[in-house]
Amino acid sequence: MKVEPITVSEFSQSVMAVPPLARRADYTLDEAQNRALVAHVEAGGVRTLLYGGNANLYHVAVSEYRELLDMLAQIAGPQTRVIPAIGPDYGKMLDQARILAQTDYRTAMVLPLAGFTTPQGVATGLRRLTDVAGMPFTLYIKSEDYIDVDTLAALVADGTLLAVKYAIVRPDPSDDPFLRRLLNSVPASQVISGMGERPALVHTRDFGLAAWTTGSGCIAPHALMALLRAAKSGEMDEAQRLYDRFLPLETLRDDISLIRVLHDAVTLSGIADMGPILPLLSATPEHALPAVEREARALLAFDRTLAGNAGVKEVKQAG
Repeated sequence: MKVEPITVSEFSQSVMAVPPLARRADYTLDEAQNRALVAHVEAGGVRTLLYGGNANLYHVAVSEYRELLDMLAQIAGPQTRVIPAIGPDYGKMLDQARILAQTDYRTAMVLPLAGFTTPQGVATGLRRLTDVAGMPFTLYIKSEDYIDVDTLAALVADGTLLAVKYAIVRPDPSDDPFLRRLLNSVPASQVISGMGERPALVHTRDFGLAAWTTGSGCIAPHALMALLRAAKSGEMDEAQRLYDRFLPLETLRDDISLIRVLHDAVTLSGIADMGPILPLLSATPEHALPAVEREARALLAFDRTLAGNAGVKEVKQAG
């Protein structure tokens, strides 16, 4: 795991992969299978791993948290930044912040809590948590009600927040007055699109966001990083071609469950066996599994084609 101080520039250099978490039949952490998935993602050039919703950290016990942090630090390569999540409630975050303070992690993401919060209460809690953990946080926002733009901007300005994971869903991602107001106060380099590939091109091209978070990119990391390069360089025809490859699996995730479908898609692709998903969630409905397997394997096959072409290109250039 990369332990050097984190810089804002890192956010624009790699898409943030958000992997599921492998567990054995008894729900204990499966280091070997998690290592296999991380190695696959790293092989595609991804250098930031965010363990949050897709890893079902909403339901991770505080008693398991240190073991989880130690495992993730161990299985990630020396140039891979790992960002674990905390929360979503304040008590759990406080306990986790105390654990984080004893590690080499440089930031963590705060999972959003629906209800029982106020913007000022969120700000007060985050400032205290930063002091306890000894690090700035990444805030995951999914609702305009969770925190207002002025309060959010103040938290970025005073160093409480290092980044914002923006995940407020819009029917048309290009029509987003809240995001435009946010970017008037917070640098786009510190805002990451947090909804997978579907709004990614609009958010990077039209709003200038640093990058995006991805679930399906855990299956196709070469295609993912190629998409980032094409989007950043303005090669929009190539970006669209790559983007379209992600949509079938992303549509299944949108229609059924973002977390559950990705968890099972990784297993069905053959990359790694994720085992059972931690309660209070359950597996993808059985009737949908054939479609999930079909799209996961198709996406992986496309990724391997890209990886093979890149290898041939490198050999030719070396020759």
